[in-house]
Amino acid sequence: MRLNHLDFHVPDIAETADFFIRHFGLTLKDMRGNNGLAILEDDTGLEIVLSHAIAKFGIADQVELQRQTYHIGFILPDRGDVDRVHVGLVAAGVQLSGPPAAMRGGWLFYCTAPGNILVEVGWRPAR
Repeated sequence: MRLNHLDFHVPDIAETADFFIRHFGLTLKDMRGNNGLAILEDDTGLEIVLSHAIAKFGIADQVELQRQTYHIGFILPDRGDVDRVHVGLVAAGVQLSGPPAAMRGGWLFYCTAPGNILVEVGWRPAR
């Protein structure tokens, strides 16, 4: 069994899709409607779906809630990759937790993606 997709409710689908494409190398697989739904894919086939809040599942996204109720994480192959992503996010003016630091046996930092999505970016040594 493998995880197939995650669906995040965000107010601006195009802005959030652009963030993940530009900074994390995801590919736009499908954009439906005018800013209606985006399907992004990573290099392993995991899909990230970006959609608007749907009333039957709860009518608020994390921007409306004004809090972060979950986070997602990207694991990178090399410690230097974490530093390079951090530099790119700093240059783009993205909200960051601070510089990469040694935490929980790895090297990582957090940032906030459009849609108020908390994103962990890290590297861990091979076991």
